[in-house]
Amino acid sequence: MNTTLTPGRSLYGPVDRRTLFKAGAFGAAAVAGGIALSACGAGAGAGGGKTTFRLAETHPDDYPTTLGDKKFAELVEKYSDGRIKIQVFANAQLGEESDAIEQVQMGAIEMTRISSAPMSEFVTSMGLFSLPYLFDDADHLWRFLESESGKKLLGELDGAGFKGLGYFDPGARSFYTTKKVVKTPADIKGLKFRIQESQVQIDFIKALGGSPTPMDYGEVYSSLQSGLLDGAENNEPSYYSASHFEVAKNFTLDQHMRVAELLVVNKDVWAGLPTEDQEILQKAADEAVPFQREKWDAQVTTDLKKLRAEGVNVTEIDDLGPWREATASVIEKHGAELGDYLDVVEELRTA
Repeated sequence: MNTTLTPGRSLYGPVDRRTLFKAGAFGAAAVAGGIALSACGAGAGAGGGKTTFRLAETHPDDYPTTLGDKKFAELVEKYSDGRIKIQVFANAQLGEESDAIEQVQMGAIEMTRISSAPMSEFVTSMGLFSLPYLFDDADHLWRFLESESGKKLLGELDGAGFKGLGYFDPGARSFYTTKKVVKTPADIKGLKFRIQESQVQIDFIKALGGSPTPMDYGEVYSSLQSGLLDGAENNEPSYYSASHFEVAKNFTLDQHMRVAELLVVNKDVWAGLPTEDQEILQKAADEAVPFQREKWDAQVTTDLKKLRAEGVNVTEIDDLGPWREATASVIEKHGAELGDYLDVVEELRTA
């Protein structure tokens, strides 16, 4: 079966994220109702016919997460002797992140690389990664991701219709603004910031006195340019690759959150695969992670140099104490649901 999808649409028309897909129940119901789970031949037995899966990615072809996707696809094809192919659709060809999540959940797309922030609208515990100033640095984050608690958290995706294959490196998200230079928490007050669709991120900006504006990634450049937004927040590679530095020249390295990237597959597609093929996909995902992390680190270093060369005003924050104090209410509000995970994060702080 060959299926052509219009970006941002399911097999049966536009996806309405406000009314569907929140509990994962629709994914199972869709399968029962006959929605095709693969472009061609999902679930073919080991040693049988060829299977092609689609993987949705919002970033450009040369972006570190896209390179991780492609490495994953390369390894899957290698370990399956060419039986399983994964087509990576970069540049949001199959829709923005929120659309991709919904389409994977219902089976219209088989796989995606997605940020944990919009995924928290489906799996609330993924909001852990949106909590401000939670991780001291990348090493602290990865100690958690690779712990038993990190694996347990990834497993919670099962309840919403997904199988989590692994984490990719997210880098650290920082603020950038069009006019006002941000040096202290007070500088955020009154500014309109684009954020991902996440209640934790909404509360974070409000705690700093700013105005949170959930918006698809593809709309940010024009909104910064027109003045609809005063700023946004993201990591260095995203800030550079999306050319947001052209319209928002002030970059503040407060590194307020490390929103984990997730590599996921539709749960029913996963369940329909022979054990051997599941093992192939998992092995490929595991081996793609260190490759992606290496690409990420190199890209951050390169892009910071490029940003400075482009005349971007880079402000480094030496003391995060005032920022943590200003946003403590966010962790207090959302921490009740994440207590066990927060305890592990704290234990790993000095590990």
